[in-house]
Amino acid sequence: MADDYYKTLGISRDASQADIEKAHRKLAHKYHPDINPDDKTAAEKFNQVQEAYDVLSDSNKREMFDRYGSAFDSMGAGGPGGSPRGGPRGGGGQGFEDVDWSQMFGGGQPGGGAAGFEDIFRHFSQAGAEPRRSRRKPQKGSDLGHEITVPFHTAVQGGDARLSIQRPSGKVESIDVKVPAGIEDGKKIRLRGQGEASSTGGAAGDILLTIRVAPHPFFERKGRNLEVVVPVTLGEALSGAKIDLPTPKGTLTLKIPAGVSSGKRLRVKGHGVASPDGPGDLFAEIRIDLPGAVELDETEQAVIDKIEAQYKASPRADLRW
Repeated sequence: MADDYYKTLGISRDASQADIEKAHRKLAHKYHPDINPDDKTAAEKFNQVQEAYDVLSDSNKREMFDRYGSAFDSMGAGGPGGSPRGGPRGGGGQGFEDVDWSQMFGGGQPGGGAAGFEDIFRHFSQAGAEPRRSRRKPQKGSDLGHEITVPFHTAVQGGDARLSIQRPSGKVESIDVKVPAGIEDGKKIRLRGQGEASSTGGAAGDILLTIRVAPHPFFERKGRNLEVVVPVTLGEALSGAKIDLPTPKGTLTLKIPAGVSSGKRLRVKGHGVASPDGPGDLFAEIRIDLPGAVELDETEQAVIDKIEAQYKASPRADLRW
């Protein structure tokens, strides 16, 4: 037979309904267009699997297929109310009742000779060919893959971006994209209906858009948290201070505790990356920024010496190779 639905699903002819369901799920997942973008062979196999399942999962269609093969639909339903040999009493395909037997067995043959069985079967093959072609469903257009780079703050807070693509006609088209808050570098967004047009009248394909996030000059992302190095003066570190700190939610006042050391991390809750589970936190790492080499007078040197005297042990006492 031209199309063996059992072979398409990889099952035996005595397969149970459960076997048919299992084979269909496995192959539909394997050849699904979302898993195989831009693969026309996979799309064709997916449609073949769906067609085979549609027939074999229906007990009546399966019985007709087992009797007549892939052109069974042109033979009719058979049984009560139908032709005794499968031909429909009204409809598109021809059954045995609809054939002009006088033309095949003498009436239309020169010399009154009977037509051979080869002519009979050729007649039914031609009768069933057109309905079978008409059952072909329009296929979806091909999916397209693109990349776009968005600013760091857009990925953290969400926002709008614009994608420019060139169509096969040569026309350049701009598409506005909604970037969800908290999206990570490398994640994909599906733009439905923005892919290639279908050549068979089906729906247009999709665009699978990969998001790339541009680095920030000061902030770094770690999961849902943000990290930033905050320079402070020696005086702010010694005496403590209140400084302005920019965050995704706006500028806030960060309290620097007196006597803070470089490397100390101060946590600001809820000012990290937005997410469905709630925003992360912001960690500000303190770095004492000295003005460089300066000349100290006796009073200033005395102050430094007094500060040095506060160390009870060397800050490098635990430093080892």
